[in-house]
Amino acid sequence: MEPLTTSSLSFTDFPEDVQICILSFLNQSELAAFASTSKRFLSFCRHDERLWCAMCDRRWGSKTLIKRWGSGKISYKRLYKTLLEYENLIGFCRRCATTARFAVESPTPLVFFEWGPFYITGSRVSPSKTGSYEVIKTPFLWISLTSKGESVNFLDLDGKQLELSENLVDSGELGVLENELIPVNVVFIGKTHFVLEENANLHWNSSNSSSSPSGGRFIKVPNSGNVRGEEYEVVSGSPGSLPDRLMSEIYQHFANRTSPGGNGSLRRQRRREKEKHGRRKLEPEHFLKIVNCSPTPARPLQGLWKGICDDMSLVFYMINYDEGIACRRVDELPVFWTSNTTSVEPPFSAEEEYEYERRIHLRPPAEVDEHLRCSDHGAVSRMLHMTSSYDLVIPGTTINPRQVEGRIWQYRNGTFGFGFLRNNYVIDLKHIAQDGHILDTMEFSND
Repeated sequence: MEPLTTSSLSFTDFPEDVQICILSFLNQSELAAFASTSKRFLSFCRHDERLWCAMCDRRWGSKTLIKRWGSGKISYKRLYKTLLEYENLIGFCRRCATTARFAVESPTPLVFFEWGPFYITGSRVSPSKTGSYEVIKTPFLWISLTSKGESVNFLDLDGKQLELSENLVDSGELGVLENELIPVNVVFIGKTHFVLEENANLHWNSSNSSSSPSGGRFIKVPNSGNVRGEEYEVVSGSPGSLPDRLMSEIYQHFANRTSPGGNGSLRRQRRREKEKHGRRKLEPEHFLKIVNCSPTPARPLQGLWKGICDDMSLVFYMINYDEGIACRRVDELPVFWTSNTTSVEPPFSAEEEYEYERRIHLRPPAEVDEHLRCSDHGAVSRMLHMTSSYDLVIPGTTINPRQVEGRIWQYRNGTFGFGFLRNNYVIDLKHIAQDGHILDTMEFSND
């Protein structure tokens, strides 16, 4: 039998479509390293749109429609770099406490960003007032790109949940949305901090006249000049010497002030509309990304949770591991903490069993089930001791431990409940989101 011979293939021997498929698994820095191996691959990795389209599709194709961003006209290399930055937004963020507000005061500062077909949607997440675990998700921000690759972001003050189309995003012709959507800038400060600020470089032109160059759309205005967003007058100067042009502009100025059909009348009409709506320029608003919003096997309590309180209202909680376990409400009000993360395993002492069994589990009325309440003890997998954060405990002082001590009961289904010795109830917590989707959402109403 003749010995088998083997031959080796280099990467260049593969067809280009196979090369593109393989390279699409690389990230940007890995691709740059590969491009440095030869001049051919340097040009290929820099300019081949098929490669960058495959990289975009590989990373985000299951989450958004890659070919609809920028109306399908944007460079895929530019799109990759932009979406790589936008990806930092996806998930939960917390609005920093400031005196300024971009919209009607939300019950909580919790916001959620998710992929749309050709944009990213930011939504406020608020507890419902129905005494249930349902949450209200209200879209308030859209982040997208024009066909030129320019960022275009709109803020919805009134929570109208207006649906954007590609043509509207690309052209800015938002005549039907005047006074409902506000152009804003999204400024990234690192990967976990970003700022929303009103875009003073977009000016609303509400003229529907066919002779208007903008035709009722948002148009760009120069960065220099009127930084407060006042209307720019289009003054048609006549050719000739400077004095001639100056006299023409003066004549045009007074004509506009006196002519009923001139720009002066339109300007006064705009001013009355602004006064009617009474909206001032919006102050910048800061948001911080919640990076650890889901539990892990090593940190089972970590993340965002929701639970029914003793007043039967729904509250959002945020739990972090940092030299212990600290729990705060999303509005930053402290709830409990413990420096000891060592769990107590069953079987528990008779005193601990009584401490748990005597308690009432706070749940929505529709979910109260006596059999379920009694079977919860069998579902407890471990227990932790904790302290109330409402009370300042000074070492060496004599204080009733029942006023500050509490327990955390972890259940086998991955959730947990907590309660203090001074109370006779357990606040059972559930997940806010799972697999990137918010649970128990309900429709938002403007009524």
